[in-house]
Amino acid sequence: MVELLSRVEREANVSQRKLATDLGVALGLVNTYLKRCVRKGLIKVREAPSRRYAYYLTPKGFAEKSRLTAEYLSWSLTFFRRARGECGDAMAEAQRRGWRRVGLAGAGDLAEIAILSASEAGIVVAGIVDPAEAGKMLLGVVTIAGPAELSPTADGWIITAINEPQSVYDRIVRVVGPEHAIALPMLSVREVATER
Repeated sequence: MVELLSRVEREANVSQRKLATDLGVALGLVNTYLKRCVRKGLIKVREAPSRRYAYYLTPKGFAEKSRLTAEYLSWSLTFFRRARGECGDAMAEAQRRGWRRVGLAGAGDLAEIAILSASEAGIVVAGIVDPAEAGKMLLGVVTIAGPAELSPTADGWIITAINEPQSVYDRIVRVVGPEHAIALPMLSVREVATER
């Protein structure tokens, strides 16, 4: 919604098709959101030549965009603080288990935070398993398709996959065992009980 309001603010004569392409969503979804914004009084529509429309943010639309932006920033900071704390705790647990090299399961924002936390704890992140991102680098760490590709192997694995964390955890545990896997609490993964 914030991005839609921002695009309309920048370019009044933007087409719904261009908005859909820029936002990476279906044309019908853009149409639905625009209608909702018009009903709420956030956007005004004017007919332009050639059966086209021009969209304009109303003062209420500007206020809503500002509110949504502030809400997103607040959520982002909360996520970062929580992730930072949980990654720090995971690295402390890794140290307790004697792990010097860890692998991360899942690329993305959470993996970036885990890499920073590992660096602070003196732990090496040997690689990141994420088949969709294989071959890419994240903060200087290589992303691979599966744990077997990591050489030398990691002492243990930390789950950092935000999408489908349970299935990622289950796949890692099948390969390395539950004693070599840690899932962050924020991911709500059901971990296999291990002797500690």
